Amino acid sequence: MSEVAELVAALRRGRLVVLPTDTVYGLACTPYRAEPVAALSELKKRPASQPLAFVAASVDRLVECIPELRARTALVARELLPGPYTLVIANPAARFAWLTGDRPHTIGVRVPAVSGAGAEVLEQVRAVAATSANLHGEPDPRRLDAVPEEILAAVEATLDGGELPGVPSTVLDLTGEVPRVLREGAVPAGEALARVAAVAAE
Repeated sequence: MSEVAELVAALRRGRLVVLPTDTVYGLACTPYRAEPVAALSELKKRPASQPLAFVAASVDRLVECIPELRARTALVARELLPGPYTLVIANPAARFAWLTGDRPHTIGVRVPAVSGAGAEVLEQVRAVAATSANLHGEPDPRRLDAVPEEILAAVEATLDGGELPGVPSTVLDLTGEVPRVLREGAVPAGEALARVAAVAAE
């Protein structure tokens, strides 16, 4: 079985995996069931009140899963994604409640600009729930061998994508009238807000 097939099979069985993104190595599972998401947070030693990102293979896939992604927010998503952004959007139907932590009416979404085997995995499973493959509060891993042994021992499969940029995604909150940067990451805050403003001006 190829590495890609191994990861896809593990994800479909509800197991945890480590895979490369366009920023850092991610700890991932299926986003469609609550139990794997709970196991992911427990392994990472992350509070269940903290949200996880819904990471899709494409913006079209995001719209399929979260139909409320429309109008201005959809235009922003199509401008910024794929890319090193996490967009916090309104989630009025409280979809994927096990991903949203203590903010059930918002959800963080990503479409990474990933290529090669990592892209093949995402294309086949269509989406994952993911966060950086570190223990809570520790540095984000830019190489597979920088992922903590505790995590590597617990996941069912890993994919080595070489050395990654090592800076997490920039998190933009699009739920209010004025976009806000919740975390400056791979894209500087000013650049991120300028791109959003340019979409709004069109």
